[in-house]
Amino acid sequence: MISLDNLTVSYGGWTLFDNISFLINPKDRIGLVGKNGAGKTTLLRIITGEQQPTSGAVTINGECSVGYLPQQMRVHDTTTLVEETAKAFEEVLRLEAEIDRLTREIAERTDYESPAYEQLIHRLNDAQDHYHILGGETRDADIEKTLLGLGFRREDFGRATSEFSGGWRMRIELAKLLLRRPSIFLLDEPTNHLDIESIQWLEEYLRNYNGAVLLISHDRAFLDNVTNRTVELSLGHITDYKVSYSKYVVLRAERRAQQLAAYENQQRMIEKTEEFIEKFRYKPTKSNQVQSRIKQLEKLERLEVEEEDLATLNIKFPPAPRSGQVVAEINEAGMSFGAKHVFSGANFVIEKGDRIALVGRNGEGKTTLARMLVGQLTPTEGSVRIGANVNIGYYAQNQDDLMDGEFTVYDTLDRVAVGDIRTRLRDILGAFLFRGEDIDKKVKVLSGGERARLAMARMMLEPRNLLVLDEPTNHMDMRSKDILKSAIMKYDGTVVVVSHDREFLDGMVDKVYEFRDGGVREYLGGIYYFLEKRKLESLQELERRNVPSGNRSASAPVGKPNVPTNSIVSGKVSYEQKKEQEKLLRKLRKAVETIEADLADIERQIAAYDAKFAAAATYDEADYKAYNDLKARYDHQMHEWEKASYELEISEG
Repeated sequence: MISLDNLTVSYGGWTLFDNISFLINPKDRIGLVGKNGAGKTTLLRIITGEQQPTSGAVTINGECSVGYLPQQMRVHDTTTLVEETAKAFEEVLRLEAEIDRLTREIAERTDYESPAYEQLIHRLNDAQDHYHILGGETRDADIEKTLLGLGFRREDFGRATSEFSGGWRMRIELAKLLLRRPSIFLLDEPTNHLDIESIQWLEEYLRNYNGAVLLISHDRAFLDNVTNRTVELSLGHITDYKVSYSKYVVLRAERRAQQLAAYENQQRMIEKTEEFIEKFRYKPTKSNQVQSRIKQLEKLERLEVEEEDLATLNIKFPPAPRSGQVVAEINEAGMSFGAKHVFSGANFVIEKGDRIALVGRNGEGKTTLARMLVGQLTPTEGSVRIGANVNIGYYAQNQDDLMDGEFTVYDTLDRVAVGDIRTRLRDILGAFLFRGEDIDKKVKVLSGGERARLAMARMMLEPRNLLVLDEPTNHMDMRSKDILKSAIMKYDGTVVVVSHDREFLDGMVDKVYEFRDGGVREYLGGIYYFLEKRKLESLQELERRNVPSGNRSASAPVGKPNVPTNSIVSGKVSYEQKKEQEKLLRKLRKAVETIEADLADIERQIAAYDAKFAAAATYDEADYKAYNDLKARYDHQMHEWEKASYELEISEG
């Protein structure tokens, strides 16, 4: 489908690519990986024709269409969301006009046996076939399904594109790209502006897509769930692994060990040969052997091994100062901005040592609650109270944009550092991979990942006992994310993190609060526990919405087929869902009954102590301690009963 033949890209005396070649076949799912600066984005730009190689060629099959989503894209602000998205069907609209014109011309002609008439019939058939292939008949339903899948709401469809933030505008461009259905998708960091649910929807879409996919991503889970082939760019060459990312990591380690052994053997051979040449260079009796060895070295193809970046992003958070057990108390908190309601009913306690993830669609209130915790916003409903001796460190989603671009890396830290820590600024910057001349670079010339690291370094200049981190891994490569995650897991304070990166959150958080439909819901478990629960709830919700055709929602497009939200729903899946739902309901009912029985037992014990105390003539400290312990246990079990009952109520519909 696409052939890359002996591509070379050179800048002055430096070579980025050196005669690289590979094929992209129909239905390939390729992850393009390599260090920052290895040329991944450059390769996509060469395939699209936006950049020309120094030598070599890209050959694209004549019928192959390419859809490219760059990291940064300019979005026009002249239409509504639906109108802008419908531009993806420009070819469909052109075909509609052509079909109408050909149909009229055929109806007016009477030369049925002529070659010209037959040619018109063929052109009409071709246009109609192409129209069907491009999804012309179902475009309204496809637009709706795609926009909903990417996180938009139906009430957004009529909004002007100028009202959306940069991240949502990127989603508009992604929606248009998906709806064009090109032969191959070239996607450069497509998950950067998506939430967890939208990422999962995109994964499912790409897995089932009939064309090919070539993508760049720092999201491990996304790569593993979409790709089955990994192309690595390293030292100007490519290595093609016919496996997903996780398997590639294992194979690469094995291959690197083999390369290193071969490289070391060759270096020893070169060293011994050079010693022989130097030793016998001026001895006439050895001249033939010396010349032979010199020619041998000249013909030798020198092996290269990519130098491992052993510099460690040595992030170590300062020890957390002592705080009270209750770090923050959120009591029926909510927020509205004028007429726009964001969320309400947030009601939970953050305790010392908690590791909490705030998840949900963009715009549902995750960042809003984070800003409430740090005091930047005051809730319009309820309250957010911070506990005793809580010292907050806040990493904002746009933290890197808040830094002055004219300051140097060193100045950025120097202006906020106080006391003895100012003497260690170079060491701190070194830990964040800013070494030598790097510290004199101006912030405005740094890459996104470098800015993120600098912002994190600035936040860590003071000891904190509560870290509020809003999308801390945006623009970070995989290695940086791993080391940041390790540092957070070793941190002895409390952490609240907003993130859509599943691998980053996995094993790091033990509570998840989901912002959805104007409310906040608690899940006591890790990120994959939350995703499994949400998946099951979504299936149950889908079943409840799967009403007979006579009762279809009025919001379905008039005159268009009622396309189900999930196209893979079948009788078999429905049966499996029902079995899973019945199993869940039995489990939830059992949990409620067990707690109710425990509560009844505790009530009997408390009543017995009440009667005993009423008749007692002396004070028994042990009895009163046991009595208070029972009351505390009763309060705890009541809280568990409320949660279990609520979960059962939701599951029963």
